[in-house]
Amino acid sequence: MKLNLPCVLTINGGSSSIRFAVYEAGETLLLRFEGRIDRIGLRGTNLIVNDPVGKPQVLRHLAATDHRTAMVVLLDYLAAQPLFASIRAAGHRVVHGMKHSKPERVTTTLLKELHRIRPYAPDHLPLEIELIEEFLRRHPKLPQIVCFDTAFHRAMPQVARLLPIPRRYSSKGVERYSFHGLSYTYLMEELGRLDPAASKGRVILAHLGNGASLAAVREGKSLDTTMGLTPASGLMMSTRTGDIDPGLAYYLARSEQLTAAQFQQMVNHESGLIGVSGTSSDMRDLLAQESSNVRAAEAVALFCYQAKKWIGSYVTALGGLETLVFSGGVGENAPLIRERICDGLGFLGIQLHQRRNAANAPLISTAAGRVKVRVIRTNEEIMIANSVTRVLNLGSIRKP
Repeated sequence: MKLNLPCVLTINGGSSSIRFAVYEAGETLLLRFEGRIDRIGLRGTNLIVNDPVGKPQVLRHLAATDHRTAMVVLLDYLAAQPLFASIRAAGHRVVHGMKHSKPERVTTTLLKELHRIRPYAPDHLPLEIELIEEFLRRHPKLPQIVCFDTAFHRAMPQVARLLPIPRRYSSKGVERYSFHGLSYTYLMEELGRLDPAASKGRVILAHLGNGASLAAVREGKSLDTTMGLTPASGLMMSTRTGDIDPGLAYYLARSEQLTAAQFQQMVNHESGLIGVSGTSSDMRDLLAQESSNVRAAEAVALFCYQAKKWIGSYVTALGGLETLVFSGGVGENAPLIRERICDGLGFLGIQLHQRRNAANAPLISTAAGRVKVRVIRTNEEIMIANSVTRVLNLGSIRKP
């Protein structure tokens, strides 16, 4: 393996996983190494690294499954790899950037700001900040770049950003920011490569994973998206409620003496698929159980029903639809979920080709359907690597 060209490390900390990759920053970004720690917070947490042909290999089973343990294991592992000597910079996905609209280099000032805005994403930012600071402690001379997941949505119309609460809160930064921006940026770039005309039209992107959201995009710009002030809103997710009646907080405070902190814990970690099913937050587990477990079946049905409703609402907001894109762990790998979401949407021009859908083909709609339905495997890591090479002028920002 050549080690003479500078390399970029990307770290993508999510709600239940930490993904990492190393790219060689030459004339094109060349993937050298990638892997993840998955199922953090669940049984079966593993450190997985892909071999040279892309086949996952489990290198280590983790007995403790908290994010702190996962972070230490990952950073120890990376530092021990021969390839680490070629790394010239690290890039991080940071879920919340408030009004930041582009990637930025980590500085003392930026870290102070990230600490200040932690309340806006209390289940993500503290962990992401800890990753950055631990990396800085271990490798103080290595530049770090943060890429904000909210940046893609900064061009949303004012009407989509407003919350219907007293105006005095707007001055405190309380508005709809929206997330999954790195994924959506990549999906729109890929759609532009596959179908340039479609990328300039009316598009719904469905990023369905442990965290799940949909976005309405017109002429390449975010028009609206399901997540809002925090990643807990919108579509129900693995452990998050998505949108719920705000009166529930007051009701539970009176009837169950639930505190604000307990309500936050319930909304983000005890709800969604795990809350409805009572057994698992993993869609794969629920699909395997649904024939024998009515609650598992109801959790799956509710997820698909809500996704279907969001698609309908965004067709209205867009004034029509030409392209629907599925992505994320569930969106890319669960044909049955895509089928159930699209079932009954033929009046919108959405018709799935059964064989192509079952095979997770790139194009899964029928020729007769007015709407092209695609499966695009997202790649947030390469978007982070692009940003690092651009900010630090390390090499090309073109994808391989």
